[in-house]
Formats: sequence, structure tokens, C-alpha cells
Amino acid sequence: MKHDFTTVISRKEMWSAKWLGMYSEAEKLGVTLPEGTLPYTAADMEFKNAPEITEGLAEFARNTIFGYTMASDAYYEAVMGWQERRHNWKTERDWIVFSPGVVPSIANGVRAFTEPGDGVIILTPVYYPFYTSITDNDRKVVRCPLLVENGRYVIDFDLLEKLCLDPANKALIMCSPHNPVGRVWTREELEKISELTLRGGVFVISDEIHNDLIMPGFTHTCFATVSPEAEQNSMICTAPSKTFNLAGLQTSNIFIPNKERREKYRQVIGHSSLNVFGMKACELAYTRAEGWLDELRLVIDANRRLVEDFMINRIPKIHVYPLEGTYLQWWDCRALGMDAKELETFMKTKACFYLDEGTFF
Repeated sequence: MKHDFTTVISRKEMWSAKWLGMYSEAEKLGVTLPEGTLPYTAADMEFKNAPEITEGLAEFARNTIFGYTMASDAYYEAVMGWQERRHNWKTERDWIVFSPGVVPSIANGVRAFTEPGDGVIILTPVYYPFYTSITDNDRKVVRCPLLVENGRYVIDFDLLEKLCLDPANKALIMCSPHNPVGRVWTREELEKISELTLRGGVFVISDEIHNDLIMPGFTHTCFATVSPEAEQNSMICTAPSKTFNLAGLQTSNIFIPNKERREKYRQVIGHSSLNVFGMKACELAYTRAEGWLDELRLVIDANRRLVEDFMINRIPKIHVYPLEGTYLQWWDCRALGMDAKELETFMKTKACFYLDEGTFF
């Protein structure tokens, strides 16, 4: 491979949230962590950043004054070009609303497109900030639990139809690809979601932050490309942060094609702008680091196969669900015979393995 995915970098002194959290938790539990222990909590990677980004940022820093900055034409072209090239979605410049992150954008979407007391549908188990984005804004969490069929998670469309047609429910927050179960929704599944939400007048907030991390043999379909009607009935949340490990630069691009909805959203968030380094890193990622991403996907695919094979051969009681997209693996540990608290204690004190427990989701 052209890029370096093997160098180990210690992040103990880099203010890494997941590293500091792991050592803090171990200290509270009285656990001495063996050398080489890694945290598997916050979703960021241990790989070195793409040199196309780091070198570009270094050059940028040498030649820039860090005053008030607006997004450049090059930035818009990079963001729109990426969507068209990688996701077959032709967007417009006016659709883009800047945000420091997808999570606050989802919360803002809930405030903009629903009223206190309204129901917001989520497909559970799901990324836990979805819950707080709803409850912290005095809306009601409406769960549509995923089903497991033939060892694979699927959507309960009978229940989703019932929930979408309930006038009390005004929005659906969707994770695509799905965190944590790793599903890449098919075009047919997305078409069905669009049909039901349009019929019920339910607005779709689609978190597509993992949309570039798709395993070989699978294809991500942006929800907005399903139909012109789906495009107008959705808010698509994207960012370079998961793809290129740039979360610390706090840069996201939120697409709201419908003008009326976009103006309503802007009224909720007020002024929005991005960190100058975040904007430049995003531009560099989308214009220079595509080759790094293509190699990264192969590395993730090899790693997920390694874990699957290890569990089959060494710990068969742990079932690893197939990973179609994201770099997150979803394990079923119930056959180990521990309840949630026992399993968490075992993982942290005996296995020295720090992860996000399934109960979070």
C-alpha cells in the first residue's frame, strides 16, 4: 500500500477523549492496564492521518492569517464534487449549512422540524445521541426496533408504517449506514422508508456520517437520491470526520434541499461558520486524499475479517454480526451467560477491553 496504516502512535498525551477516558476508568476500578491496551469507545481511528491532509494543512498554516474566514469557492466545489463523485448526488451550493458536528445538527433539526411533545421515530438499537437529541428538546422517543432475520438486521416495515401514519409522529432520525449494527440500507429499503414517511408527513433526518466507509460488495445510497420527493423531505448530515479521522477539527456539511425548511433551520441555529483549519482539512480530504480512503477501506475489511475468524475459532460464544458499512462491529455476547453489568465489569477488569457497551444503544 502507498499509505501507512501500521505505525503505532501513542495518543496518551494528545488529549484524546477515548484514551483519557479509558485511563480514568481504569484508575477508578483499580486496574493496571497492560502495555498496548487500546480503547474501543469513541468512534475515531488510531491510524495516522492522510499525509495529503497533514502536509496540506502545514503548508496552509505557514501562509495564512487566522482571521474571520468564509468558505471559499474551492471548499464548496470540493464538498459538492465529493457527493457527486462518490455518492452520485448532484447538489447545489445553497443547500449546504455549515455545522461543527452532526450530533448538534440532529438536535437542531429536531428543534426546527418538530414541536415539543411530538414523536420522533428511531430505528433501535441506534447511536445513543439520537435519544438525547429528542428528550433534551422535550420530544418523545418513538422506538421502531430492528428485527434479526437470518443473522442480519432488517427494518420492521409493518411497525414503521404504523408509526409513520400516527399523526403524533413528525420526524424520523435515521442512521445510514447504521450505527451500531453495520447495515448498509439497500435502495429498496430506502425507497420504502421514503414512501412511508411521505405518506405520513414525517420528515427524515438522515445521519450519513459513515457514508464513505462501505465494505467491498456493498453500495451506499444517499437517501436524497431515492427520488425528488425524498430529496425535498430530508436533511442529509455529512462530514469528513469519520472518513478521514478529523473529528477534532469540527467540520460538518448539512444538506437541506428544501428552501423553506432550510430557512426554518437557519432561524433555529442563527449564525453558523466553520473553523478555518476544519474547512481546509475538508477541502484537502475531498480533493487529495481519495486514494488514502480507498486503501483504508481495504484495511478495515481485513481487520473485520480477522476479528470474525478469531471469534469463530477462539470464542465462538461471541457472535459477530456481518459488517457492511462503518468501522464499528456489533457483537452478541449473551451466550457468555453474564448480565450487562457483569459483562462490563469482566471486560474492564479482567479482559482490559474498553468498548461501548451494547446497552448504550
